[in-house]
Amino acid sequence: MDLFFSFIVPVYNRPNEIEELLESLSLQDYDKSFEVVIVEDGSSESSEDIVEKYKDKLTITYLKKKNSGPGDSRNYGMKRARGNYFIVLDSDCIIPSQYLSVVEKSLANEYVDCYGGPDAAHSSFTSVQKAINYAMTSVFTTGGIRGNKRAVGKFQPRSFNMGISKVAFEKTLGYGNIHPGEDPDLTFRIWEAGFETKLIEDAYVYHKRRIDWNKFYTQVNKFGMVRPILNHWHPDSAKITYWFPTLFCFGFIVAIALLVLGELWPISIYALYFGLLFVHSLMVNKNVKVASLSLVAAVIQFVGYGFGFFKNSILIALSNKKPEELFPKLFFKTM
Repeated sequence: MDLFFSFIVPVYNRPNEIEELLESLSLQDYDKSFEVVIVEDGSSESSEDIVEKYKDKLTITYLKKKNSGPGDSRNYGMKRARGNYFIVLDSDCIIPSQYLSVVEKSLANEYVDCYGGPDAAHSSFTSVQKAINYAMTSVFTTGGIRGNKRAVGKFQPRSFNMGISKVAFEKTLGYGNIHPGEDPDLTFRIWEAGFETKLIEDAYVYHKRRIDWNKFYTQVNKFGMVRPILNHWHPDSAKITYWFPTLFCFGFIVAIALLVLGELWPISIYALYFGLLFVHSLMVNKNVKVASLSLVAAVIQFVGYGFGFFKNSILIALSNKKPEELFPKLFFKTM
């Protein structure tokens, strides 16, 4: 199949990020044509001037629309793109120069209509960014399934680094209006439509995640909140592993209570786990500060996701309302 790639990038008030992304795309070692579609999602801080700077280096289509969320913006871009294979990126990504060459080679060897790639921490990232990246990708946290070939279960692409054919997009109608959670929802519908997905391990991106600890908690809490909705929509996708962060949190509370009563072994298990996490992060990042901050990131991840998942699981189980009615803040109004 003769592939023509279209990068689809929604952006909301992030002109500086777009400049870094476009610069990295202009340095691709790929020797064929490709296009970049930037979708301005109702931003008050326009990226138009930044895009203009790169029109001599890249084939760029710049689109503006009212704010309707990243999922709808990706659909908007894919409907107007010229390619037959779309690559969806987040605006806070930096793309290695070999990325497109790796993707084309992998699809030539084993074609699928949807793939995902992992995210990595660039050497320029701050210690907090590297710690968050570790928590979001490590097999010892909830992040393993996001970008590791040893992840448990079928690989689920994520839209910070996700490819989807035009055929699969048209058959599934693209992303829904839930956010976050629009990417696993689309993946499940891709599978239900009979298409295959795979991980291209070498097609990684540097995902900056410009967030502080409070924003990180809000993000992972929302991830936990949307998972019960996805389980409700796609019952076959539900796994016991989604309960692990909740059980981890309640188990820790029990361990503290038993410690007060003189029982040391439960809290010792947690101490062993955090010791393992520290050593593994130290091996991966080769930095004591990052390894220490990785423990903070992991705790925030487990607490935020765990309690978000537990609360919404209970609410969905006890209510007859649709998720859109129960949790309106997790849904965008599409165009």
